[in-house]
Amino acid sequence: MLKSVNRIVLALAGLVLLVLGGAVLATGLGAGLPSWWVYDGQGDVLLGDDARTRWRDEGYWWPAVIAALAVLVILMLWWLLAQARRRRLREVLVDSGDGEGALLRGPAMESVLAGDAEAVEGVARARVALTGRRTEPRARIRLLLEAHAEPADTLHRLSAETVARARDSAGLAELPAEVRMRAVRHRAERVN
Repeated sequence: MLKSVNRIVLALAGLVLLVLGGAVLATGLGAGLPSWWVYDGQGDVLLGDDARTRWRDEGYWWPAVIAALAVLVILMLWWLLAQARRRRLREVLVDSGDGEGALLRGPAMESVLAGDAEAVEGVARARVALTGRRTEPRARIRLLLEAHAEPADTLHRLSAETVARARDSAGLAELPAEVRMRAVRHRAERVN
């Protein structure tokens, strides 16, 4: 989701900057703009004296400016922290029976899950990423299916065997998995 939010925000910011920059450039070059456009011609400035000092004497002006800037800073900090957050689990807490628990490396569990998924009939390639908290991991599994694979059967075997085995061996109560499947590209078979 964060990827799509980043793309949308960047696209909107780029579009706004492109439109405003192009309009100011067109005005500066003396291009004929519509009568409703804010600037009249080459000698016009972006912010005149009236526009710069219009709201300065109003009592709500400075608190409104400070509040808007504070909201902008908070949103930017949230965005920065969301970028820095690790997406994949580095370790999974496994119940070892002694009350302390043991740590299982996340990449090791991902590798085993991917290997088991690739062993399922009809799977050409598997990619696994563990997300969530170390006590409640979630698996994101991407499968590349061969041309002859049955998606329903593959999904059933994956959830009943591969994910269940990983859940049981790690001693987890549950291991939710999101599975995305894509078929390998292949040529059409010719019929004689």
